[in-house]
Amino acid sequence: MRYLAEPAYVLHARRWRETSLLVEALSANHGRLGLVARGVTGPKRHVLRAALQPLQHIRLEAVQRGELAWLNSAEQIDAAPRLEGDASLAGFYLGELVLRLAPRQDPQPRLYALYGQARERLRAGEALAWTLRRFERDLLEALGVGFDFSVDGDGQPLDPAARYRIEPEHGPRRVRESRPGERTGEATGRGLLALAADELPQGEDLSGLRRALRDTLAHQLGGRGLKSWDLMGDLGRLTRTGN
Repeated sequence: MRYLAEPAYVLHARRWRETSLLVEALSANHGRLGLVARGVTGPKRHVLRAALQPLQHIRLEAVQRGELAWLNSAEQIDAAPRLEGDASLAGFYLGELVLRLAPRQDPQPRLYALYGQARERLRAGEALAWTLRRFERDLLEALGVGFDFSVDGDGQPLDPAARYRIEPEHGPRRVRESRPGERTGEATGRGLLALAADELPQGEDLSGLRRALRDTLAHQLGGRGLKSWDLMGDLGRLTRTGN
């Protein structure tokens, strides 16, 4: 298969052999692609190398050869967001989530659009925690494993004052009893309802969404965690509502 003028976002790139890169990209029409970029680390190929940085939006041409595609060319569509500190870690997290959860060569046009939206929210300096929670919610839905967060797993409306855990095969389930020190993985009904309505939660409600969604994502990841979770202290540093 040949990919001609295919738009894609670069998720990850690493050195391969002496002068090449292995690149993972999320394309508009063909889903996640593994690419071999040959001879791009030499002094004369700096333009192509710059186009293959994470978060970069590119237009590529490549030929599929087995599991990987051999990259012939790539040009920047626009400039990647210039992120620093927590925002940079958040960008790394978005890419790692897609890399781990989206299968290769499985068209995901909605996920491609969602990643682009989250990328622009990072560029605009929007609240990091809320940007990540929205993307996690939409990623799960795009992959067919999401939930309607306005009701519990039995279809009953959520109680804003109650607490819930998100069970991977059921959805939100009300927690009848828990002590403050045992609330890992719990979210408030108020927070889940805000998530369902795409309205920014506040304080503990936003923090609880992080914990609850993390458990759901961990299940989809097969129990193997993410490097970004370790780098960001389990994402605890990104629970504030502002950047």
